[in-house]
Amino acid sequence: MTTKRLLVFVAIITVTIISIPAYGSAPDSSAVPIQQIKNITVVGKPSSKSLTSAVPQQTLTADQISRLGITDMGDAVRRFSGANVKDYGGIGGLKTVSVRNMGAAHTAVSYDGVSVGNTQAGQIDIGRFPLDNVAMMSLVVGQSDNLLQSARLFASGSVLNITTMRPYFKNGRKHHLVTKLATGSFGLANASVRVWQKLSESTSFSTDASYLRADGNYPFKLHNGSIITNEHRNNSAIESHRIELGLYHDFGSNATLDLKGLYYYSRRGLPGAVIYYNPRSTEKLWDQDAFLQANFHKTFSEKWRMQAQAKYSHSWNRHKGKGIEFTNGFFKETMRQDEYYVSATGLYAPTGNIQISLAQDIIANTLSTSFPECPYPRRISYITALNAKYEPAEFLLANAGGVLYITDEHVKYGKTPDNFRQLAPAASIRISPLPGQNLYTRFLYKGTFRLPSFNDMYYYRIGNTGLKPEKAREFNAGITYSPNYVTHWLESVIITADWYYNRVTDKIVAIPTTFAWKMQNYGKVHATGVDVNIQAVFKPLQWAELTLQGAYTWQKAIDVTSKNKKNYRHQLPYTPRNNGNVSITIKTPWITAGYSIVCVGKRYYLAQNLPENEIGAYQDHSLSIQHDFKLKPGLILNLKGDILNLTNKQYDVIKYYPMPGRNWRIAATLTF
Repeated sequence: MTTKRLLVFVAIITVTIISIPAYGSAPDSSAVPIQQIKNITVVGKPSSKSLTSAVPQQTLTADQISRLGITDMGDAVRRFSGANVKDYGGIGGLKTVSVRNMGAAHTAVSYDGVSVGNTQAGQIDIGRFPLDNVAMMSLVVGQSDNLLQSARLFASGSVLNITTMRPYFKNGRKHHLVTKLATGSFGLANASVRVWQKLSESTSFSTDASYLRADGNYPFKLHNGSIITNEHRNNSAIESHRIELGLYHDFGSNATLDLKGLYYYSRRGLPGAVIYYNPRSTEKLWDQDAFLQANFHKTFSEKWRMQAQAKYSHSWNRHKGKGIEFTNGFFKETMRQDEYYVSATGLYAPTGNIQISLAQDIIANTLSTSFPECPYPRRISYITALNAKYEPAEFLLANAGGVLYITDEHVKYGKTPDNFRQLAPAASIRISPLPGQNLYTRFLYKGTFRLPSFNDMYYYRIGNTGLKPEKAREFNAGITYSPNYVTHWLESVIITADWYYNRVTDKIVAIPTTFAWKMQNYGKVHATGVDVNIQAVFKPLQWAELTLQGAYTWQKAIDVTSKNKKNYRHQLPYTPRNNGNVSITIKTPWITAGYSIVCVGKRYYLAQNLPENEIGAYQDHSLSIQHDFKLKPGLILNLKGDILNLTNKQYDVIKYYPMPGRNWRIAATLTF
């Protein structure tokens, strides 16, 4: 961290500490008097979108994330069935998510309702999003039942929604402060602060700032034939800081405006693959990401609603390395991408059971690199989504719509590629065959595609400007059930099961040519699978609540590109046939504890399913324990301890990238 950045972070912490006395003070006497009423208890079964949605939808709340000891976004997402997270190891390792083997570029990420873009790589590193301020996250496959969203989200095969906490104030207070200090194995040090300020009855402001550093030099065993040596993961250090500002205003006439700005900086080592007797790497990566976004909602009447969004995002990264594997023994590249994004969605409900929405997005992307012959591409995308929903009664819900995607591509130097124009339809239906019972069946079809990324088209020497979009078709049939009658000790049960079948054509892959690798449209993939989820809440005693959650995925994802290839109908690399997780949490007045197991079956790291290409199965056990200490009214101290990879299992998610063994984290969170 530079001196300037260090001073900025120290200033943030100093202002926060100076403000602490004010947060412990009594409420403003000039405020409207508050009358206290006796506590009441509302008993009922909570509704769940995973039960009533016409498409597969899974959620994790902040409370569930905390109880399970989930420490990062990648660990959270892999609790969703059908989600495959590629994790390159370490605290700062790259993490991308692919849903149902369609590829990471087919999964959109929404941050507080506004999509996150990365046209350069075509996929989002979810490891950059912290969990401290996450209120809820969900994974939706196919066409969402929510028609008031951007066209960009409608155009995606699946959407990972991340919703952060909005300011709220209790007991007439105008301030809210949360500070957290955490430490753990491998030199981990993490500090964060969250400040909420009520500016008026209709306006509030939030600040979230965090700093993280770690050595990351965890031990592992290196296997070379019959020889086993003890090594340490080298070049894994990371240092990062982020600050996020939010302004929330309620206009009082059924209109709200949310403004958000974020800046993220990181400097990390890239440990590289551990092959033979060389566990070392010299590569470094610097990242800067920043965005400003606005999200406006307005309800004109029971029939008319609208949403408008605008966003500017900037990303910069520098990659350096030394070694004989690089030309002239040295490698350095710098890339910058900018995105300008506007979106508007209108929703019309002519009757109480019909909704129609029209969404229009315009996106402008630019890229500049330090590579020779950089073409300086610019892409303007126009996305239009028209959708309709019909819900005449509880027993039926039907959605239908389509997305039109048009691009206008330009380059400063070189050949200008062809523009794209693609139409993709979608339809889903949910039926309740037994009225009055929480039993639903659902069916989904969606056509989708993903555009070639800038790296696919323009990366030095391997890019191909002649690429076509990668097309996919999704099919899903599922059933959900929650019994109406439960015992006094079993509060609720929700069970969902979905069968799916995906076809991907014109898959974009790197193919070796005469002189170098080249990106080509060459690949067909068929993926068949089953996702099963269960959630049960028990109340064995008046003072104890027990929650059981489980998810299981069976998937067969095969390459059907060519019958003449040796890998024809072989399972795709890094795709296990079986994987799942189970967790149990208990909440009492004295302690809250969670235990979870993530199980991943064997898979292959190359296209051919040969024994020498196999990666072994593994189980990852985690334990989390925490307790809240009420120091005084309005002042709470939470102490939490996590033990990760409890059995000290050594495993790889990506071949030759060993994951950490047993490690621990402890955190103290003070809430004013």
